[in-house]
Formats: sequence, structure tokens, C-alpha cells
Amino acid sequence: MTEKNHSLITLKKPIKRGEQEITELTLRKPNTGALRGCRLSMLLNSDVDSLITVLPRITEPALTEHDIADMDVKDLVSCAGEVVGFLTE
Repeated sequence: MTEKNHSLITLKKPIKRGEQEITELTLRKPNTGALRGCRLSMLLNSDVDSLITVLPRITEPALTEHDIADMDVKDLVSCAGEVVGFLTE
């Protein structure tokens, strides 16, 4: 079995930062440090607050908590699915 260390997500609704428009995100498999301050059980249940904490630590380009809080729900669910997948492989 091969282990997946990153995932590419095409956003349904781009994130806008001034003139910049982010249409794709790369999520890296979190290491232990990226998970600090989170309960794994909450993250595995796709808890929004836990995702807002972890996603800025594992996204390229790096998202801010504000970016994630304003993210389209479908895009957040896609990110949550990838994070859960990383943790359960």
C-alpha cells in the first residue's frame, strides 16, 4: 500500500485575496506538530474549529483562519475529507 502525502483540491469557489485568486490548494499530510492543540476525535469528526486550526498549517498556498472561515462549505467539506483520509490511511 502506498501512503499519500499530499492532495490537490480544486476549489469550487476561489478564495480572493486582493488581486490574487486561489483556485487550487495542496494539502500536505499533517505531522504531529500540525495537529497540536486539536483533539484527533474532533478532527476525525470534521469539527470546523479543528479544521480552522489545522488547515493553515498544511495548505499551499498557506491559508489564514479568515480564509477558511470564509471558504465555501463544499470546499471545506472537500478539505475535511482529505484530512480525515490522511489520518485514517
